[in-house]
Order: sequence, then C-alpha cells, then structure tokens
Amino acid sequence: MAKFRSDFLNVLDQRGFIHQVSDPEGLDALAIKGPITGYVGYDATATSIHIGNLITVTMLYWLQETGHKAISLMGGGTSMVGDPSFRDDQRQLLTVEKIAANIDSIKKVYANILDYNGSNPAIMVNNADWLLKLNYVEFLRDVGRFFSVNRMLSFDSVKTRLDREQSLSFLEFNYMIMQGYDFVELNRRYGTVLQMGGSDQWGNIINGVDLSHRMGGAQLYALTTPLLTKSSGEKMGKSASGAVWLNGDLFSPYDFWQYFRNTEDADVEKWLKIFTRLPLDEIARLTALGGTEVNEAKKILATEVTAIVHGRQAAEQAAKTAAATFESGSLDLSLPTAEVPGLPEGIGLLSALVTSGLAASNGEARRHVQSGAVRVNDQPATDERRALAASDLLPEGVIKLSVGKKKHALLKPI
Repeated sequence: MAKFRSDFLNVLDQRGFIHQVSDPEGLDALAIKGPITGYVGYDATATSIHIGNLITVTMLYWLQETGHKAISLMGGGTSMVGDPSFRDDQRQLLTVEKIAANIDSIKKVYANILDYNGSNPAIMVNNADWLLKLNYVEFLRDVGRFFSVNRMLSFDSVKTRLDREQSLSFLEFNYMIMQGYDFVELNRRYGTVLQMGGSDQWGNIINGVDLSHRMGGAQLYALTTPLLTKSSGEKMGKSASGAVWLNGDLFSPYDFWQYFRNTEDADVEKWLKIFTRLPLDEIARLTALGGTEVNEAKKILATEVTAIVHGRQAAEQAAKTAAATFESGSLDLSLPTAEVPGLPEGIGLLSALVTSGLAASNGEARRHVQSGAVRVNDQPATDERRALAASDLLPEGVIKLSVGKKKHALLKPI
C-alpha cells in the first residue's frame, strides 16, 4: 500500500528521495487537492552545479512531471553573502559580474533536465530581483525581528562551525534570514508553498516556514533529501580529478558516464531510482541481475544519467568510447583529451597525469606510478622521473595515459 496518496510524494518516497518533511500529511493533502508550486534554491558560487545538486533538480523534475509547478531559484542575491552551513571558514566574496556569469553557465544544465517551454513550464527566477532592493532598516524591522538568535545558534549548521572554534561573521549570519525571506517572497509572488533541498538545508528551510507563520502568511512546507553517500560510507560526488560537475566543460560527458559506470554493486538500485527516469519495474529487473550481468545494469545507469545531463547523443558516444577502450582495446580518439604545448622537450610523467585529469596532484600521480597502476600507450610505466616526448606519440598524434583499468585520457601536443 502506498505511503502517500499524491503522485508527487509517492514517487519521491518510492525512489528514495525523502529524508524529512515538515508536515507530510498536510503536504500530501495539498498535493492531492490541486497543483502546488515548489522550488529549490541554488547559489551561483561556481560556474556549474555538481552531482549532489542533481538530486534536488531531479525532485523538481518529478514535481513538474506529476503536474505541479517547479521553480529553480538562482541565488544572485544570496551568493553575495554565501551559505556558511557546515563550513569552517567564510566563502570568498564574489562580484555581481562573476555571479551573473556563473548563473549563465549553470542555466545550461537546467535546460537539459527541466522543461521551461511546455504546457506546464518550469520557471527560473533570481533572488537578486528582491534582495538587492531591500531597505536595510525596514528589513530589520519587518523581517529580522522574527528571528531568534538563540534558536539560530542551535542549528547544526551553525553549531558545527562554532564547536570548531571558527568565527561566524555577521555577514554570514544574515544568510539564513535571507533564505527564509526568499521562501516568503516566492509565496507572495508565485504562490510557492514547498521548498526542497538537501538534508543540510533543513534548518534554513524551516526558517522560511516559521517566518511565514510569524508574519501571518500561508502555511509553507519543507522537504529534504538524504545525504548522498555510497554503500561504503564514502560521500558521493568526488572523482580522481575533483568534484563531479554537471557542466561538460568542467567534467566531460565521458568522465561523467565513467563515474556512474564505476558504481559499486550495492548502490546500483539506489542510483537507478534516484538519478534515472526508468520505470520502477524495469529497475527491479535490472537490479535482479546477478554476477557479471550487473555490469550491464551499470552501463544502463551511466547512459541514462548522462543522457539526462548531457543529452542522448553525448551519452551514447560515451558508451561507445568506453566499449572501444575497455572491450576491444582499440584507441578511441573521443577519450578525454588534454592539450600540451609541444613535446620535443618532453613533459614529466607526473605532470602529464595531473594535466590529463588522471591525478589531482603530483603526489597522487607518484603514488599511482609506484603502485604499478600507470601505463603509457598500454605499456607499464614504473619510472616516476620519466619524461614523455615526441617519440611516444602514436600514429594518431596522441599519447594514451591510463591509471588502472578504468581511467584513460589522451595527451595531444599543440
């Protein structure tokens, strides 16, 4: 028997999205009565969002898919302050121009995941539209008076910072007030009643729910997802070359595909439910595969998620490249490629591994070499002092670098 009566909450529940809901019965009843409007906020502190954000964007997709209104809120205003949640230090302050450039870059991802043009279009708004126009004294009197400093200090996101004896600036302390006000303002402008986010945002979201109540506004609701972790306990979202970004210029479609292809066996079902749009019965069939057949389920997972983020053509090309590289052993020129300024004078092997994204630092590259994991043109490379030169170029004009059996890249002189 379904836990919820509304399609929206039922889908989220069955696919493993729900961690906390402020009033599950009330939200469920409201979602049955008619279309509701919900949002997720994203600060533009980088040129891309990352794989952790993909969960909340996917929740917006299911909100829209089940007939409700989805809003993606860009934090043009809140990005000027920076969310201090669970951080040891203050974020670097960004200029208005840098924030605007980041937002323009991030928008490309949303266009692939949400429908902004259909019969029930999602909308994208920017909280700079109202936060940057506020009169400070009026804001303190009308909004700030409803926030208890004692209560704000009790939130885990703040307590963690203070327990580590790291200072919390007055600027950062205002962030949770701004986020709470966003919720109230979105309700006033668009009738928004639901804010969703990661579990680390629970306190900030609840602030908005409480603020609306204290200001005599509408009943609002909070919903958060679980922390994204692998079955091994490791936090999901990191690769050998750093964060798993959703913009292809920071993390290539091939690397993205390969990241999901390398999913641990125990996580296949969980990631299929959360990250793909495959029917649950098809997911059940795939996860019932045993032995080496589970690799086929991983390939489908990788292709489906990559298709959502980067498009079907890019996903199929990534799968094709992987098949050529791992199964036939041939050289596929669509592997991730790093360009270097000429090779006659040589480039150190360690530097080449870092440049190609196969290692995050020279130290990590050295450990790969010392462990025997590195190959150059499919031949073992055990000398960490080795230099790659023009003589190492394959007929295709590139050098193939490998770390282990699953990580490959090309080095191309320019």
